[in-house]
Amino acid sequence: MPKSSQKQIDADEKKVIRELQKNAKESIDKIAENCGFSRQKVWRIIKRLEKNKTIWGYAAIVNEKKQDLEHFIMLIKKTTLPIDEKLADKIVTRKLEDIAPNTGVKVESSLYVHGVYDWIVSFTAKDIKQAKKFSEKFNELYEGYIGELHLVETLFPVKKQGILNPKAIELKEFL
Repeated sequence: MPKSSQKQIDADEKKVIRELQKNAKESIDKIAENCGFSRQKVWRIIKRLEKNKTIWGYAAIVNEKKQDLEHFIMLIKKTTLPIDEKLADKIVTRKLEDIAPNTGVKVESSLYVHGVYDWIVSFTAKDIKQAKKFSEKFNELYEGYIGELHLVETLFPVKKQGILNPKAIELKEFL
């Protein structure tokens, strides 16, 4: 049997990725059924995607409120100072992760972006006081390089990681 073309391999991988994004906890048998592939083919595709770091983790989507936590986002704009080697090392070695536990914060996402802001950090904390403490520590860690830092509290998660909140109807309370 001839090998599949790269175009077909890419299309098959995208099908499997879409199914994993819907529910990464789904069985390989069910994913195979939904894609119209054999179990073995899906298993090989997933292993290849993990090996080449197309898939680099699996996560549960959690309702922070049920854990007595709030969700926050920091929007960060850097100064015009050029990023030197020392700062680049701080960013790449994730020094941000070192200060988070000391402030009671769990970093969910840290994204270097292009646009009005340069960096977005998504995290959970017990309350706004804890979130502010974390943002102050963040500012200290990158002192001189932070031009603006805005702290935003999430009121209601409608969709996270492509998954619709099962209680989305409750959004009406906020509108």
